[in-house]
Amino acid sequence: MENKSVVIIGAGPAGLTAAYRLLERTDIKLTILEENDFVGGISRTANYKNNRIDIGGHRFFTKNEEVMELWKSLMPIQGSPAWDDIIIGRTPTQESGPDPEKEDRVFLKRRRVSRIYFLKKFFDYPVSIKPETFINMGLKRTVIASVGYLASIIKKRRENSLEDFYINRFGRPLYEMFFENYTEKLWGVHPSKIAPDWGAQRVKGLSLFKVVISVIAKPFIADKNKETSLIEEFYYPKHGPGQLWEAMAAEIEKMGGRIILNQSVDRIDFEDGGGVKLRSTGGDGSLSEYRADSVFSSMPVKDLIQAMGDAPAEEIRRIAADLPYRDFITVGLLVNKLKIKNETKVKTAANIVPDCWIYVQERDVTLGRIQIFNNWSPYMVADPENTVWIGLEYFCNEGDEKWRMQSEDFIEFAIGELENIGVIDKADVLDSTIIRVKKAYPAYFGSYNQFDTVRMYLASFGNLYCIGRNGQHRYNNMDHSMLTAIEAVECYIGGGAGKERVWNVNTEEEYHETKSGQGGQANGRPN
Repeated sequence: MENKSVVIIGAGPAGLTAAYRLLERTDIKLTILEENDFVGGISRTANYKNNRIDIGGHRFFTKNEEVMELWKSLMPIQGSPAWDDIIIGRTPTQESGPDPEKEDRVFLKRRRVSRIYFLKKFFDYPVSIKPETFINMGLKRTVIASVGYLASIIKKRRENSLEDFYINRFGRPLYEMFFENYTEKLWGVHPSKIAPDWGAQRVKGLSLFKVVISVIAKPFIADKNKETSLIEEFYYPKHGPGQLWEAMAAEIEKMGGRIILNQSVDRIDFEDGGGVKLRSTGGDGSLSEYRADSVFSSMPVKDLIQAMGDAPAEEIRRIAADLPYRDFITVGLLVNKLKIKNETKVKTAANIVPDCWIYVQERDVTLGRIQIFNNWSPYMVADPENTVWIGLEYFCNEGDEKWRMQSEDFIEFAIGELENIGVIDKADVLDSTIIRVKKAYPAYFGSYNQFDTVRMYLASFGNLYCIGRNGQHRYNNMDHSMLTAIEAVECYIGGGAGKERVWNVNTEEEYHETKSGQGGQANGRPN
């Protein structure tokens, strides 16, 4: 690999992991070009007056030991109680490790609680089989849901859409109650218009039958055999996910890699001699040129094909241009208190509800999800003892009405929706901020059903490796994005052999949420 050079486009989880592994394994000259002024991509942590926002929520859990060891090498697991652990009397099981009250680079061990908010009541996610569920649903809905589920067992639908996928696993009534509206909020189109691939990647193997079996077998089955959707704990950096990626970026620079921020790649030419010429535009409008022997790209496929100019055939350019994405808005709200009460058996600091995420299924609001950052990590909040720091998540399309709304107006709109469903009183809001994220979620409709044509074209370039969520137009989690990078590095070191493995990550048939083999934190909801 002597005198070889690589340019990596994007400093998100995939791009950083590729750089880290390449510098560990080779002596190449390496440059990362990142269009933003931060690293981590959508997995970054935003800081607003020492109240931190996790963009989309990122649980650190994986079935892949290599990924887990890499995480732990950058962020050791806590060996002493965190601030909220001390208050509620929770003791970490790790015998050695840093003290989060004294050190910053530390993984916290967190309890996973995520529920659905529907009919102004809480339902477990995944939907559980217990008396509270039926009480909250009411007798009529319970009977209808039970009949619908039995019907789905007797007769399976052909899975031509995401709607078919959900109905086959839960029955139509439960699908309509807990999946239809939320999915349409997320994607902006009805589930009947979405390819079933998204469900296959995000909730493969999840069914009401498995939930029932899990409840019955829980006392007799070891944790290692559980579905991840039923796993109760995960790891989390003290100051949010961006802290880990910032630590990895620092290590990359120590190893000799360059990370250049505010560089948007807008031209890529693959030369006849095998080299690659790239042009980027800086934040100040200045143009820069880079040359490399190989390129690892985590930029959106739509933008990658466009940057290749007229080289791709017209059909390739058309399919890529029509690939859909879903954009994302988070409103951070600092409040004195929440109106919703903790009626669970889970202890929390200040006795707030224990949820990390609350999926909002109410049909009279467009709000998709609520994050409670106090429960991810108390160190995400400037004053966790006296305030609650929450994130209100909306899914939209760049340029639509939500995206174009003035920030102040959107914040007022979001506060009104939250008050409408009984979560807060407007008078308790102390402060607020808003963050917009482009191309947060690659979507599975539009020209997606022709994507294989684009994929095969990109795979034909021996010195191009497409990695990560946007680089493969696939709804990967962090660990899957990292695995695409790890596989790409192995392929690169092997002279390009086995390139198909890079694209095969997260397409395996076994359910991703079983803690064996490859897989990750998928939960059927966005992150």
